[in-house]
Amino acid sequence: MKTIAYVLTDFPVLSETFVGNEIRAMQAHGHRVVPFVFHLRDGPAQPADREIAARAHTIGRIAVSAAFRVAPLAWRSLSLVCRQKRLPRRSLLWTGMKLAGAIRDAKCDHIHAHFAGGAAAHALVAGRITDLPVSFTCHGHDIYAEPEDLEIKLAEADRVVAVCRDMEDDLKQIAPNAAISGIPCGTDTTRFEPRPETEHDNGRFLFIGRLVGQKGIDDLLRALRLLERTVPIRLDIVGEGPLHETVSRETEFINQRGFHEIRLLGQRNADWLQAEGPRYRGVVLPFKTAADGSRDTGPLVVKEAMALGLPVVSTAFMGVKETVTEETGFLVPPASPDALACAMAQLATMPDEHRRQMGQAGRKRVCEHFTLAAQARALSGMVEAA
Repeated sequence: MKTIAYVLTDFPVLSETFVGNEIRAMQAHGHRVVPFVFHLRDGPAQPADREIAARAHTIGRIAVSAAFRVAPLAWRSLSLVCRQKRLPRRSLLWTGMKLAGAIRDAKCDHIHAHFAGGAAAHALVAGRITDLPVSFTCHGHDIYAEPEDLEIKLAEADRVVAVCRDMEDDLKQIAPNAAISGIPCGTDTTRFEPRPETEHDNGRFLFIGRLVGQKGIDDLLRALRLLERTVPIRLDIVGEGPLHETVSRETEFINQRGFHEIRLLGQRNADWLQAEGPRYRGVVLPFKTAADGSRDTGPLVVKEAMALGLPVVSTAFMGVKETVTEETGFLVPPASPDALACAMAQLATMPDEHRRQMGQAGRKRVCEHFTLAAQARALSGMVEAA
């Protein structure tokens, strides 16, 4: 099977579990994977991603000699480099040459990037120089908030991965002739398992995600205010981000009123979710479009929660509406605190057995449609055919 060069802007990133998951799944499927990273990060990360980071090539440290070895072939990429407007052309060409030389030295057969920004741009340049097929996966802010020469990249790539149908439709409108494959992110259902049927839930709801606009944390807190004096909610908020101070102030205000109970738990990794997640009553994940256009297009945390047997309260938004059904949870319109409050109240007051059945249906759906192994099979087939 092909050896794949993975080109990444930042790695490892705690909130981007899908990248490390995919690399490990592709290796398990039989591919050799060689990671190339612009910025190796030392911050919080999934423990399993540390092994990938330890063997990754830092692109900025690739020897100059790598670029000189492919210099006679650099002309192949000049048309692409000149048509891109976002990145400085000289830097794009030079770094692309270094990357191309290192990829050729590593005897790779295919180049794949995550996110349609700088990683995809450099992957495409390296692909033209080495004459290797190139693909990249789109996610959210890279195409909706900060698109960088997107039409050119879609046209130039041999394959493009969209993680949900709405995104696939949007990309096809931008570049009708692009080779776009819909491959949703999957989860490891052998890792995320429900609690035993004999155990009761802990009576708490869980929000997990970065504290940013597209996660809908503001709508969740407004929904709690609407539920005061009607249905008491116990909620754990897991995550950090730019909205931390705002969330902290609002949480303190709600707690002082004495009806709901909210705990801010900070960042937690996938090991924590695996161990503690099954104990919760359900998850509340009210995704929406942020003010700058950012959005979560196929959030993995929804599938992880369903694999854990947790009912889901979320929004009919992007890939979520392809994942959650009325048998597995509640979907409300995005940015609708009133509807969110009603759904939370309904799940909170539902008989235990009904919640358990909803959770079981959710796990069944993920096992049938959204496993990591299925994602790897689809992506491997795309890579092998490119």
